[in-house]
Amino acid sequence: MKTNIYKIIGVVMLFAIILPSCKKDFEKINTDPNTSPTASPKQLLAPALVSVLTANMLRCRTYNNELMQVTVNQSDSEGQVFRYDIKNTWGDYTWNNWYLQLTNFKAIQTIASDSLTLDKGYQGISLICQAWIYSMLTDTYGDVPYSQSIQGKEGNLTPAFDKQKDIYQGIFKQLEDANKLLNGAVNVAASSDPVFNGNTTLWRKFGNSLYLRLLLRISGKAEVSADCIAKIKDIVDNNPGTYPIMANNSESAVLKWTGSGYLTSPFIAGVRAQDFTAPSLCSFFIDNLTKWADPRLFKLSWSIATYGGGYVGVPSGYAPGNAPVKKSYFISTSTTATVKTLMTEPLIGNIMNYAELQFILAEAAAKGWISTPAKTYYDNGVINAITFWLPTFTTPVADYEATADITWDDSLPLDDKMEMIHVQKYYTLFWTDFEQWFEYRRTGHPVLPKGAGLLNGGVMPARIVYPVYVQSANPTNYKAAVAAQGPDLLNTQVWWQKP
Repeated sequence: MKTNIYKIIGVVMLFAIILPSCKKDFEKINTDPNTSPTASPKQLLAPALVSVLTANMLRCRTYNNELMQVTVNQSDSEGQVFRYDIKNTWGDYTWNNWYLQLTNFKAIQTIASDSLTLDKGYQGISLICQAWIYSMLTDTYGDVPYSQSIQGKEGNLTPAFDKQKDIYQGIFKQLEDANKLLNGAVNVAASSDPVFNGNTTLWRKFGNSLYLRLLLRISGKAEVSADCIAKIKDIVDNNPGTYPIMANNSESAVLKWTGSGYLTSPFIAGVRAQDFTAPSLCSFFIDNLTKWADPRLFKLSWSIATYGGGYVGVPSGYAPGNAPVKKSYFISTSTTATVKTLMTEPLIGNIMNYAELQFILAEAAAKGWISTPAKTYYDNGVINAITFWLPTFTTPVADYEATADITWDDSLPLDDKMEMIHVQKYYTLFWTDFEQWFEYRRTGHPVLPKGAGLLNGGVMPARIVYPVYVQSANPTNYKAAVAAQGPDLLNTQVWWQKP
């Protein structure tokens, strides 16, 4: 029965991707202009954002957190992600949801570009959201449909897969265009925008901060490295007025789950309480916070069960048959009305925060690409990663770093500096789609312990395989993509990973 259900879901989602005009149910949630002739950008934006964040949070919980040693799903059954045992069906959910919402963001762009409804604010926001989603798609799968995607209405039911290098160039153009469109653009309706309440200036800053994230991601590729470094310097040093970026935590891109109506966390409706509490917390995740006496642990302690009077994790990748005793875990409910768990935490809808941007700049500075000392950005990242969760934290950053023994040391080799930056960045990326995994694949940092029970040769998966139904629905272009990129396997590196 389950197999039949999955097949039906696959077919429905496939047609949602390649043939938007055939969708029947989207009218109910105002997310398909083809079935709802009165749809407007104001109606489309919030549902699309909520849908993307919902998919990101649910998959971060079961995929990213398991790979990146935040949690350990203590089971000896097959298909355990923490053991790098990844089923071929893992790729379906994010592929389907991300492409489905791209139809809506593209509709926003089309409607907002019409001469009768011209709205540069919605145009720019749409381009940023498209760039964000396409970056997640290509960083997850590698080569994917980009230039021909979402063209079912035009009769293209079998889109070509673009090379990742070309996708990135297209994304950068989208972000450049968005930056220009949003320069002086009138704010959009606050009720339509659960991220920035309609503030187009903040969307512009997020778009340029996202630009830096993605420039850094491909900066290690020799064929584009010089251009990426030059553009990073252009944004940060040469033309900061032309490319404004986030300036503090209040400008972070976060969809805040208020608990009201459609802004109720997807964990409430999408995850049973017993399932939320089932995975153990990993010792890697807990031990650093404990060692640093990190105040975020006490913020998160509202949501973490203690063990033996403290916060204790279990090792990831343990051998089958040697499961350790379950210790600390994320709780689902609290007996105190004023205390939120992660199931109801408003800030868990993180897209990109200011502290992440600071660690991006710290890496660029440590490599000598920009002028401000790396220590400045590193310190800003450390303190803002804490105050993102705890705005009232007032301990000077130097004192906190000294106590935690994480003070920046400019005399260290670059690899040691990268480890310092990325250990801190790991916590900044807490529950941010697949960003921890993407950054680990790019840098090898932070260094994760390897358990004896890891499969896949003990090698971190380099990608997720394409959905199986894509092979039958678009066989010619699927085969061309595999021939260009490499076998459709977990360990086939995407373009920016390859030497």
